[in-house]
Amino acid sequence: MTKVYPLFSSSSGNSTYIGDENSGILIDAGVSCKKLCEGLAQNDILPEAVKGIFITHEHSDHIKGLKVFTSKRKVPVFASSATLDYLCENDCVASGCRLVPVDSCDVEISGSVISSFSTPHDAAGSVGYTLSTSSGKKIAVATDIGEITPEIDRALTGCELVLLESNYDEVMLKNGKYPYSLKQRIMSKFGHLCNSDSSAFAKKLIAKGTSRIILGHLSRENNTPTVAENTLLRTLGSEIVRNRDYILEIAPVETKGLAVAI
Repeated sequence: MTKVYPLFSSSSGNSTYIGDENSGILIDAGVSCKKLCEGLAQNDILPEAVKGIFITHEHSDHIKGLKVFTSKRKVPVFASSATLDYLCENDCVASGCRLVPVDSCDVEISGSVISSFSTPHDAAGSVGYTLSTSSGKKIAVATDIGEITPEIDRALTGCELVLLESNYDEVMLKNGKYPYSLKQRIMSKFGHLCNSDSSAFAKKLIAKGTSRIILGHLSRENNTPTVAENTLLRTLGSEIVRNRDYILEIAPVETKGLAVAI
């Protein structure tokens, strides 16, 4: 059975393991190698189970542990060509590690097929990923997105499980301590997805068959799990019932043993 383990999820670091206890992939490696291995261990997963690392983009909270992890475990690294160029030019991946572009081809690992889709973010070649399991289930990870584009809509519609960004509460951000320029960046079409936009899209996904939603990449300064959760519940209303029509989880900043099966 395939499970999604949101090991780390915040502006401090991001990494999600998808697979089972014996074989799977990491999407991003945005914490130290030590913390990454500790997070896997808390979920009874050995580092050897990681058969590939898929990078969404080059920001440090997504690649911090990549070089050390790939120096210890020579697993292939997958990303857009632009992101791979950045990783090489900035010495972010161990030498001799196999680098595979995902721009125009799907990747098969351990019986699952992984595809990428472009995401609007202020990074070179930023992408999200979908994973189709051998049992025919489809999973998506979509964070660091300034807006829901038609490509994102197409990629995520019909997925049984979606890890979707719900980064900030608009009121908290506007009234918060961040400088104006940073607030504008976050709210831009190349920044992050706010709770209300995330919730509206989640409602659409649920109507199209998504049964499991994980809200992720919550800002620690401009959001809380309760605020994000309540925004989605208000958006869905009383006719769409939690634990009947869908399952909702909030990705923890650091793993608490959360695993969502599909």
